[in-house]
Amino acid sequence: MRSMPTLSHRDRALNLARRQGVVRTREFDAIGVPRVYLRRLQEDGLLVQPSRGLYQLADADLSVAHSLAEASKAAPSGVIGLLSALQFHELTTQTPRVVWMLMPSKAWAPTKPPVKLKIIRASGAALTMGIKHHRIDGVSVPITTPAKTVADCFKHRSKVGLDVAIEALRDALRTKRATADDIWRAATADRVVTVMRPYLENMP
Repeated sequence: MRSMPTLSHRDRALNLARRQGVVRTREFDAIGVPRVYLRRLQEDGLLVQPSRGLYQLADADLSVAHSLAEASKAAPSGVIGLLSALQFHELTTQTPRVVWMLMPSKAWAPTKPPVKLKIIRASGAALTMGIKHHRIDGVSVPITTPAKTVADCFKHRSKVGLDVAIEALRDALRTKRATADDIWRAATADRVVTVMRPYLENMP
């Protein structure tokens, strides 16, 4: 029985980039692609390097949310949240110029990420509750749910603006992206029930 031909380093690297969208250097290492091939693929115009240690196809058909995928790859311990999550869930008219992320208190943050990051440190339920993974350009990206995002905006209202938090709460309920019960649970995790109560109780 004839054996199947082995894929070349070039083909394996390109297949991985097509499948995952954004690839870390060590993920190429894991499938046995020598780093010299990554340089060759860049020289041939097939791969581009948005930042150190990250690669993607030069001709990739990228979504408008691609910056979230890049941020997630650059800071794997982080969770997309606050203004970036609001924009993803279509709960704001704001267009953030940076990617907002929640990160553990002592987690390493990249010094030269492919996109600008606004990092908010969090811990406990305020960090782990209300996260859902979304597939963006081949990357599994953790993003706070609409309810958790609204609660986070009230928790960090000094950074995002109280008007933004109120608008997000109103839109989340109006569009039914979150129920009042969902938001109460998220507010409890964030310890902002007292702050949010008058706004929740007076929403039409």
